[in-house]
Amino acid sequence: MERTEIQELGEFALISRLTKDLKKNSPSTLLGVGDDAAVIDPMGKKVVVTTDMLVEGVHFDLSYAPLKHLGYKAVIANLSDVCAMNAKPTQIVIGLGISNRFSVEALEELYGGIKTACELYKVDLVGGDTTTSPSGLTISITAIGLVDADAIVTRGGAKAGDLLVVTGDLGSAYMGLQILEREKEVFKEAPTAQPELTDHSYILERQLKPEARTDIIIELADLGIKPTSMIDISDGLASECFHLMAASGLGIRVYEEKLPIDPKTYDTAREFNLDPTVCMLSGGEDYELLFTVSQDDFEKMRNHPKLSIIGHMTEDAKEHIMVTKSGQDVELKAQGWDGLKG
Repeated sequence: MERTEIQELGEFALISRLTKDLKKNSPSTLLGVGDDAAVIDPMGKKVVVTTDMLVEGVHFDLSYAPLKHLGYKAVIANLSDVCAMNAKPTQIVIGLGISNRFSVEALEELYGGIKTACELYKVDLVGGDTTTSPSGLTISITAIGLVDADAIVTRGGAKAGDLLVVTGDLGSAYMGLQILEREKEVFKEAPTAQPELTDHSYILERQLKPEARTDIIIELADLGIKPTSMIDISDGLASECFHLMAASGLGIRVYEEKLPIDPKTYDTAREFNLDPTVCMLSGGEDYELLFTVSQDDFEKMRNHPKLSIIGHMTEDAKEHIMVTKSGQDVELKAQGWDGLKG
């Protein structure tokens, strides 16, 4: 495969090459890549801004994360945060720190994933920056979204008695990571061995190519439901529960039997001698949405196939309980990711 050194192009030619095929996806983008700054028309809405940084060796391992998947996932992580505000993602800006290990072709692979995410989610890449890194790869993405003023949802609006709801299923991304880490260790011992991945496609995709729940934002609006609080699940369900509790000044009761898990995730956890419930509570990187709704909205969503009611908020801010399948009250503990601990 051809390898072009970044130094051969220089920064501006590199940016031009990486962004030459960009198409406009959002009507709120007036001016994108190519000038000193982007120009965005908020179209009478409020602007939501979020940023996320991914560092090689801390947040991703290129021994098993393809660059195209990594670019896609980096975008999704930010779009998910925009969704958690009940907003529609519209633009992103990218900053890259690149070592001389990476060729122009490698960066084109990374941008291939970024562009695919932008096209699928109707988001525009409108600017960014590149710089030299002494080692590894660093990706920083800022995402912008738009939302009507009366539709904004924060972490802090829940009331006692509100229902706790989660989208999709939990723990799959974490188990996908366990499979990848296992196969990495096998490869170290036997480089010619073929990886055993064929039976784990769903959980591997959940780890390497997650999706943002923009669909839920649209469907909740169609149902006439505005969540009272909301957060995305990047650091594990239990950790996000504690964030909602702290922001709302409330307690929480979660029911173990209501937690949604894919059968393959459950079986894989057992294969690794892991408790499936702990994987759901503390695994992280699911990029599902956790939110609360008024009990008055129960009938509107009770049969929704993408939503699971897993508990409710309580008056006592010191109460953080999980009711086990056997009916026992146990303390809900957060053991998820801490970005400063690694």
